[in-house]
Amino acid sequence: MSEDRYFSPDPAQRTLARTLYQQVQHLPLICPHGHVDPRIFADEFYSFGSPVDLLIIPDHYVFRMLYSQGINLEALGIPRRDGAPVESDHRKIWQTVCDHWHLFRGTPTGIWLRDELRDVFGIEAKLNSANAQMIYDAIAEKLSQHDFHPRRLFERFNIEVLATTDAATDTLPHHQAIRNSGWSGRVIPTFRPDAVLNMDTDNWRQQIEKLSDVSGVNIIGYKTFTEALAQRRAFFKTMGATATDHAALTPYTELLSKKEANAIFQRGLAGTADANEIRRFTGHMLIEMARMSVDDGLVMQLHVGSYRNHNQAIFEQFGRDMGADIPTATEYTRNLKPLLDQFGNHSNLTLILFTLDETTYSRELAPLAGHYPVLRLGPPWWFFDSLNGMQRFLDSIVETAGIYNTAGFNDDTRAYPSIPARHDVWRRACADWLAGRVMRHILDEDDAAELIVEMAYALAKRVYKL
Repeated sequence: MSEDRYFSPDPAQRTLARTLYQQVQHLPLICPHGHVDPRIFADEFYSFGSPVDLLIIPDHYVFRMLYSQGINLEALGIPRRDGAPVESDHRKIWQTVCDHWHLFRGTPTGIWLRDELRDVFGIEAKLNSANAQMIYDAIAEKLSQHDFHPRRLFERFNIEVLATTDAATDTLPHHQAIRNSGWSGRVIPTFRPDAVLNMDTDNWRQQIEKLSDVSGVNIIGYKTFTEALAQRRAFFKTMGATATDHAALTPYTELLSKKEANAIFQRGLAGTADANEIRRFTGHMLIEMARMSVDDGLVMQLHVGSYRNHNQAIFEQFGRDMGADIPTATEYTRNLKPLLDQFGNHSNLTLILFTLDETTYSRELAPLAGHYPVLRLGPPWWFFDSLNGMQRFLDSIVETAGIYNTAGFNDDTRAYPSIPARHDVWRRACADWLAGRVMRHILDEDDAAELIVEMAYALAKRVYKL
């Protein structure tokens, strides 16, 4: 692969982009938000299993594309909710993927897997039908080696810190095991309370009972509910957490009185809360989470705009996170105002906003982040974590919000071996974007040299308090 990949074809811009990229190419990776399972670090000798266990079955970026072309998820070994049989021959699954790898040409998934095959596993060949089994064997052989256990890869990837995403009810045994092991890798939890804040969550009542159990707080109403949440946040902080994470279809917020919040909570416990009450309670709890962040200093992340489990048949057969989440149109200016009225000017809150509606970048998010001290903009997320998405993001927000009101980069992935590739794409995209600004005399080279370090490393470390 060209060392100038993803840079402009213009020779002057390409040369400067290369110089800027080389300045940050080997900086440590700050991974402040993602979904890597902490259990892989709890055991020094943890095995990923087969190449399919590692690269195909956990990665909805891969199997959603194959499904769109008529390949059943059962044929890819994706477990069914009812326990019905699925393909268990991993060589056959790998062959199916490679037979259809042309589907990923020009996509971020194609870029990430190509880069990780080369840089992590030393495989230069392009995936295809003919070499599928040879590449399977090569990956399997590497995975059997001690150097390919997760902790060794963590060190090889030069990860400075990696944050996982953990339910509010999680007692964090894997994080405790990592801490007790004496290993020097820094893996920290992130507090994600969606399952107890959103009453429309599956088995919400059981989630509340679990929250009561793990917190030691007998939850009988709204007051004890918030006390239990505060206890869990404090526990997460003792385990190294610096941030919370919240997902919602919309960024709707509404400040309820304690009496009204309790009335809705009681109806939730009784199973009689209606859809509007559930929406209002979630909106109120986002403000409550901001209040708690003012008190305890945890950075607050809000991921908005995903219509979850859009394909009902796939949800019923396979469950959540099966590649059927779809972006929706979103409004921020009015929806966030109740929260910002309360805490938008507070010095002890940082709220990082992520969106799946790109049309809001220049119209709403950049103006909001360019004014309110608490707001920062997270990087392009999910469907837009791509070269084109990064370019559109920077073009849309920097003129109004500037670089320093962004939160740098996070990889936001379950696909652990792809982490270096994802950061590399971001660093190359930023280097090329900055070089373009220099070529147009918007920035000078000294400014660009400072900004590439901020964008690749320093912003994420500072904003997430790492």
